[in-house]
Amino acid sequence: MIRVNEELADYVSTLINARNSIWSKETYPAKTLIIKQDSRYSKVHLIRDGIAKCYISDENGKEFIQEFLGQGMEFGELEVFDRLTTICSVESITALHTVTISHSNYQKLLDADKTFNKLVIKALSDKIRFKAPRHSYQHGYPIEANLIRLKETFPEFISVIPKKDIANYIGITGRSLNRALKELKAKSALF
Repeated sequence: MIRVNEELADYVSTLINARNSIWSKETYPAKTLIIKQDSRYSKVHLIRDGIAKCYISDENGKEFIQEFLGQGMEFGELEVFDRLTTICSVESITALHTVTISHSNYQKLLDADKTFNKLVIKALSDKIRFKAPRHSYQHGYPIEANLIRLKETFPEFISVIPKKDIANYIGITGRSLNRALKELKAKSALF
């Protein structure tokens, strides 16, 4: 449920120790909009600590949560390659600590450092690889099965992630989520 990339986080830590001048540290309180959909930004963020949500809003304001991001996950990197506006918004759920690098320094690092380049390509392919099975599972199984799966992968999800975000992540209404949680609680001590 909360995507992490410890390998990239560890490697970026070694890069920061070697070339700290191209990296900046940033901190955001919970519920801060960091990147707004359809806007232009000039830096890439890598999460050091905390949880954020990456989502698309439709014209009616309904959010579709692509993924929850944790340690080692990047955002703002796609715009380095296509130089377009952002596809998604990113908002902190908990206090969020990131390191940032400008698009130009990110591109230079990709060109100069094969290990960094490979880790970024792997991270991008993992983002793609993760989405299809998640969406398939969510559409092919009942709400209760999705909630049990979330509980298995992130036991504290109910206390950390707002219910509205859980419902948007699964693609259901808040009312359906509450009903399913109530039914699961009655059936099992899991919830």
